[in-house]
Amino acid sequence: MTSPPVTPTKSDGQPTGAKRYIKRAGAEPTLLINEIYASLQGEGPEQGYPTVLLRLTGCNLRCTYCDSAFAFFKGERRTLRQVVEAVASFGIGRVLVTGGEPMAQRETPALCRALLRAGHSVSVETNGAYELAALPRRVLKVVDVKTPGSGEGGSFQPHLLEEMDRKDVLKFVCGSREDYLWSREFMARHGLPGPPSVLFSPVWGSLDPKDLAAWVLEDRLDARVQVQLHKVLWGNKRGT
Repeated sequence: MTSPPVTPTKSDGQPTGAKRYIKRAGAEPTLLINEIYASLQGEGPEQGYPTVLLRLTGCNLRCTYCDSAFAFFKGERRTLRQVVEAVASFGIGRVLVTGGEPMAQRETPALCRALLRAGHSVSVETNGAYELAALPRRVLKVVDVKTPGSGEGGSFQPHLLEEMDRKDVLKFVCGSREDYLWSREFMARHGLPGPPSVLFSPVWGSLDPKDLAAWVLEDRLDARVQVQLHKVLWGNKRGT
């Protein structure tokens, strides 16, 4: 059973659930970190580049095809300084902040600012249910629009399109022909692409990438088709 679509934001732009992380006066900001490791970026506009993958704990959605459910609850609380130092130890310039759902943690925008100050380029993968205005403009945003097959259709906030620019990407993960047709209609309704650009990806093991590619080509959609490179290279396993 999946949870019903939610709008997990407050009027001040902070994610609901932020009060769970009580911040004492004068305390250094912290985040709950699930894992940090070096890999190739598996999808999105920077696919294939060596990247430090920084996975935060927690998510407000429960997609049927989720491949990171291990990040829903388990993690280690670290200060911003500790996280930036850990990222720097890999000697890689690109950083992907993902989850779970990274915007579910209050300090994620501060983390992005700290990584930028340290000289990294930063991208964030987010599920389209949280406000993004607090993120620095230099952050590359990869934002999901959850299709009906995800079980979380309706969670995307359309006004986020106004907060995205030409470097940013809107992603549709399709598990069926029905998901594809729904996504195609969404593009037409919102005048997509651009900005942002659009990416289509098949649910791993559920939809043949060749079928998705054929549909996009047949309809002459102005969108990219990608498969998850890390799974092609190393299989569907954690930490790759």
